[in-house]
Amino acid sequence: MWYFLCVFLLFSCSGCQNSPSKLEEWIQPSGKVKVLSTTAIIDDIVRQVGGERIAHLALIEGAMDPHSYEIVKGDAEKLSYAQVIFYNGLGLEHGASLRYQLKQHPKAIALGDQIREKNPNAILFEKGQIDPHIWLDISIWAEIIDPIVQALSEVDPDSREYFQANGKKTLENLLNLDASLVQKLQEVPAKKRYLVTSHDAFNYFTRRYLHDGPDWKDRFCAPEGLAPDGQLSCQDIQMVIDYLIRHQVPIVFPESSVSRDSLKKILSVCNEKKMEVKIAGAALYSDTLGPSGSYQAMMEHNVNVLYKAWTP
Repeated sequence: MWYFLCVFLLFSCSGCQNSPSKLEEWIQPSGKVKVLSTTAIIDDIVRQVGGERIAHLALIEGAMDPHSYEIVKGDAEKLSYAQVIFYNGLGLEHGASLRYQLKQHPKAIALGDQIREKNPNAILFEKGQIDPHIWLDISIWAEIIDPIVQALSEVDPDSREYFQANGKKTLENLLNLDASLVQKLQEVPAKKRYLVTSHDAFNYFTRRYLHDGPDWKDRFCAPEGLAPDGQLSCQDIQMVIDYLIRHQVPIVFPESSVSRDSLKKILSVCNEKKMEVKIAGAALYSDTLGPSGSYQAMMEHNVNVLYKAWTP
C-alpha cells in the first residue's frame, strides 16, 4: 500500500515539475513586455490592449481583498521582474508593504490617480475618503486605456501602432457595452432600483446605471464602508434597516468576495420585525473579477443579476 502511494506521489511531483507555473512562464525570457497589474480587473484590460506583444500577470487573484492586501512570498520576485506595473491607486492598495513596493518601482502607474488628475469630477468621496471603485462604471474605467497604451508604447516603441489599434478596439467595445447596460437597467421601474449590498463598492455603479436625477446617492446603501474590513456597529445595521423600510426593498445582494455576515444580521433583525427581505441567490462581483476572467463579463453579470431580481 505504502509502495503504491509513494509511486503515485513521485509521479505527481514529477508532473508538477514538468508543468511550469504561470509565474515561471511569465518570468522566462520571451521578448515580450513583462506587465504586472495589482488586480485581475486591471490585468484583463491590459491583456486586451497588449495582446500577444506582452506577458501579463495579476498580483492579487481569486477572492483576495485588494484593499488590505500585503506582500506575500513570491510577490517580490514578480515586482522585480515587471517592466511595467499598473495599479488602481485612489487608496485601493493601502496595505503598507504593497504600497511601499509600488512607490519604489520606477515604472508603477496609478491609473485611477491619472483619471482623477485629468477628470477630478469623475471621482467620488464617501465620508471624506476617496472611493477607489471606479471600475464599476465602465465609462470611467475606459479612461485607463490611454495610459496603458502610452506606458506599453514607451517600453516597446515598435509595437506602438499595435497597442493603439487594440486600445481603440477595446474602447469601442467598452463604450458599446456601457450604453447597453445603462439602457437595460433604466428599463427597470424607478421604484425598484434601490440597491443594498455588503460594502460601499457600488457608488460609481449606482451613479451610472441606477441614476434617477441628482438624488442618485439615495439609490444605494451598504452596512460596511469602502474597505470591508471594519467592525459592524448597531448603527450601521439600523441605518440599512431604516433604508429597507423607507424604500420597501425586498431583496439585498451579497458580494462574492465579502462575508455575508452583515447581511445575515440585517435579515435577522428584519425577520424579528416581520419584514419580508431576502438575500439574492446570485452574488455580485465588486472587488474581484469572477470566474469568467473577463471584465466585460463581470459587468454584464452584475447587471443581469439585478435585472432578473428586479423584473421577475
